[in-house]
Amino acid sequence: MSPQTTSVTVGIVGAGPAGLMLSHLLQRSGIDAINIDTRTREEIENTHRAGILEHGSVRMLTDTGVSDRVLRDGYEHEGIELRFAGTGHRIDFADLVGESVWLYPQTDVFIDLADARGRDGGDVRFGVTDTSVADLTTATPKIRFTDSAGIEHELHCRYVVGADGSRSMCRQELPDEQRTFLRREYPFAWFGILTEAPPSAPELIYAHSEHGFALISQRTDALQRMYFQCDPETDAASWSDEQIWAELAKRTAGDGFELKQGPITEKTVLRFRSSVCEPMRFGNMFLAGDAAHTVPPTGAKGLNLAMMDVKVLHEVLERAVKGNEPGALDEYTPRALARVWKAQHFSYWMTSMLHRMPDASEFDVRRQIGELQSVVDSRAGRTYLAEAYTGWPEQG
Repeated sequence: MSPQTTSVTVGIVGAGPAGLMLSHLLQRSGIDAINIDTRTREEIENTHRAGILEHGSVRMLTDTGVSDRVLRDGYEHEGIELRFAGTGHRIDFADLVGESVWLYPQTDVFIDLADARGRDGGDVRFGVTDTSVADLTTATPKIRFTDSAGIEHELHCRYVVGADGSRSMCRQELPDEQRTFLRREYPFAWFGILTEAPPSAPELIYAHSEHGFALISQRTDALQRMYFQCDPETDAASWSDEQIWAELAKRTAGDGFELKQGPITEKTVLRFRSSVCEPMRFGNMFLAGDAAHTVPPTGAKGLNLAMMDVKVLHEVLERAVKGNEPGALDEYTPRALARVWKAQHFSYWMTSMLHRMPDASEFDVRRQIGELQSVVDSRAGRTYLAEAYTGWPEQG
């Protein structure tokens, strides 16, 4: 049987936060779009990932009518703590740059967007298989897939967007001779836990110690996320709860600070990678989010970069479709990459400043402490960190 054929202005491969936010914005501009995703909605909802939202990402959710749940159920943070040499130093975002961030898990961002697409009549196909794209350099690129009922489909699009994650199928469609894929592997990972305990601190703590890095984060009033630097080959299951708490305690020790402990319900090892694909466009296909770039989680930039990609992509697509300005599409790659590389630098800087390298000498450790002291002793240094962490304004 021939596949069912549907014509749509924008076909989006991926129905995570980036893909759903884009279709939401396009619908508000009167531009039709269809999302497809190989995962079921339940699978995406059960993929638990932490989330620190920049003020710009929060405003995208609230000001465009997705949901204001982030303001009701999220936790506003007006700073973070840098802890080193046994002492905590608060970076006051509100004082330094007049902004804040919100602790709000990526799972909840997805739920808000998926609910909004359902509320607004958005066309989202979860659980598809056999996905492929074709004719990307023509006026009618295509997306082919089989839906969850086993029916084959072919979308005839004006534009295709690959928002299909770090293992992006769409990214592979860029010819090798036209694609530069830059990546960096880090020699450490994060051992992450979920624990049923009250918060140990009101804001995130980024801790440097001679034993390695630790991050004390939160999830809810009764469930917390914490991480410590480990070898990438670490077997999480081999660590007892007692060993984990001892490791976290010695990396955050000093000035009377004590962790609030409880039963550990989840143990994972998160590898560290950075990557950037250039360009973020091939013909009439555009990449967004993790399909185009990844960052280590130290700077809390991953989801926020995806949201800013989508903001720029929506703008140029609107100008191309509604304003008959196809040249606007040429702006997407340089505008998006300008922010991506700033975020790569900030994420690398935070990572290299706070983590102990496997071959670090005593000189290297003392130098890191000098760097951290330089940041906290200088209003200019604190302001740079605050500005980068809370999010730069998008440059047109």
